[in-house]
Amino acid sequence: MPNQVSMGALMTCTFGAAPSALVVLPKNKVLCEGPPAANIMDHVPLMNIMPFAVCSSPANPVVAAATAAALGVLTPMPCIPATSAPWVPGAPTVLIANMPALDNISKCMCNWGGVIAFSSAGTVKTMIP
Repeated sequence: MPNQVSMGALMTCTFGAAPSALVVLPKNKVLCEGPPAANIMDHVPLMNIMPFAVCSSPANPVVAAATAAALGVLTPMPCIPATSAPWVPGAPTVLIANMPALDNISKCMCNWGGVIAFSSAGTVKTMIP
């Protein structure tokens, strides 16, 4: 069974160099094993999703420009997440602030082609049916 995701959950991006922790503001007014619980709308770049060190996606315009300047040698550049769509699929049977709860099997797509997934949910006891 999937676990509920809460503040501090660790995420990885397929084009990122290091993991990042999810930031969940207490606006949902639901706590999960202490920290605030997340829903699928907690996907805002630089507010909920922090950078993954450097980005190596050739679809990222900054990486493409640096790679072109380096005569075609892939040049990773600082990550600035670009997540315009919510996490999918979430847990449709459990609502937090009238939106599906975020579980640890959900994914979020970055506009530059990366897939953001959870390596740790931030909770260990709270399961979502």
